[in-house]
Amino acid sequence: MSLSNYRSGFVTLLGRPNVGKSTLLNKLIGEKITITSPIAQTTRNKLKGILTTKNGQIIFVDTPGVHKPHHRLGEILVKNAKSATDGVDVVIFVIDSSEEPGRGDEYILNFLISNKTEFIVVLNKWDLVSKEFRNLRIEQYRRLLGINRTFQIVSASNGEGCPELVDMLLTFLPEGPKLYDEEMICDQPLDNLLSDLVREQVLINTREEVPHSVAVKIEKIEEMQRKNGKTFTAILATIIVERSTQKGILIGKQGSMLKIIGQSARSNMSKLIDGPVHLELFVKVVPNWRKKVSRLVEFGYEEDF
Repeated sequence: MSLSNYRSGFVTLLGRPNVGKSTLLNKLIGEKITITSPIAQTTRNKLKGILTTKNGQIIFVDTPGVHKPHHRLGEILVKNAKSATDGVDVVIFVIDSSEEPGRGDEYILNFLISNKTEFIVVLNKWDLVSKEFRNLRIEQYRRLLGINRTFQIVSASNGEGCPELVDMLLTFLPEGPKLYDEEMICDQPLDNLLSDLVREQVLINTREEVPHSVAVKIEKIEEMQRKNGKTFTAILATIIVERSTQKGILIGKQGSMLKIIGQSARSNMSKLIDGPVHLELFVKVVPNWRKKVSRLVEFGYEEDF
């Protein structure tokens, strides 16, 4: 592809919760820019990841999983995920191929078709499908998607099918220049990325005990200097939960759980900012914050207009 037909554009990843959208995005970009965990609804903010190749630049928009909302936060997440399909060049409809097609997949498919959205289907987690069931699984998804719709099979965890997916996506993008600097791989503010790294460790380490009633607010980021002259980044963060019992789980016996969360989050923060980090974590109870508009705004969850 010559310089004159360099391509650039926007691609939204859409799918049910926990189908591997964030893992796929990290694999395509080649860097960890968005958090992942076994817990559904890990992604809360629409996050742009930028892949620059010699042939083009793809700006990916990662979205929260589309699900049936049970509170105001859930309503905002689903509305924002759907709005992320407007004005983009193509949507990647990500499906967990290790499971049979479900009503959630059918709901998203119908939404994309009724919206007349250009989309391609990606069957993710193919490595989890037993070889003897693969033909059956393809037939099941052909029945759901329609016999003439093509799909790309990938395994985000090991990268299988990802280079072919990138090549396919470029064919959907218009000719145009780079929209971001080559070095840039993410458009999120630093405090959003840092708060997500803390929330990721909460989800991983507490699993279902403290699931989605957690928010993290970065209170302070400050460059500081030790006595030996070496600099480090001091970060102060507050973990917000809805009940005092959740606070107890997060702190753990003699602070053991909070220490585990802090150590892992600090390690990932150090990699992100490429330097030493001192992290202080506090836990605060804010009852029913997910149902209160003022609290949602304060913790960074607003509707996209």
